[in-house]
Amino acid sequence: MMIREATAEDWAAIWPFFHRVVRAGETFTYPVDLTADTARDWWLLHAPNRTVVAVDDDGTVVGTAKMNNNQWGNGAHVASASYLVDPDHAGRGVGRALCRHTLDWARQQGFRAMQFNAVVATNTPALHLYASLGFRILGTVPEGFRHPVHGLVGLHIMHRPL
Repeated sequence: MMIREATAEDWAAIWPFFHRVVRAGETFTYPVDLTADTARDWWLLHAPNRTVVAVDDDGTVVGTAKMNNNQWGNGAHVASASYLVDPDHAGRGVGRALCRHTLDWARQQGFRAMQFNAVVATNTPALHLYASLGFRILGTVPEGFRHPVHGLVGLHIMHRPL
């Protein structure tokens, strides 16, 4: 698997699994009826921020990540990132590779920490991955997420120093 800079041409490969994951409404705070154009504008970031794709040996885009400063001004020294893995390629280390890549990028850019603002409490695969990479839960917004199966569940704020 290779991780490389995402291009506008990659959107055609990202959108089908992006749409599938977001429309399920279980892990992202994005609107489930998000259009492809709006999603593209939200996901494909411009420098100094960054969006990447994970590509398998056959050239198939199997995941993507975006990374950016979490806040502006005097809070801009903390990075954030978001990850989407094609569900058809889950469990193969794509998310771990993308997360490590974003941590390396954040260090190289001089960020002091990485923070995730909204990790759904029922997203156990993500929680296990992030914990294994040194993130810890700082707090939880009670009933901060309307899960389509579990109802109102918490949204964790996770952090790790770099």
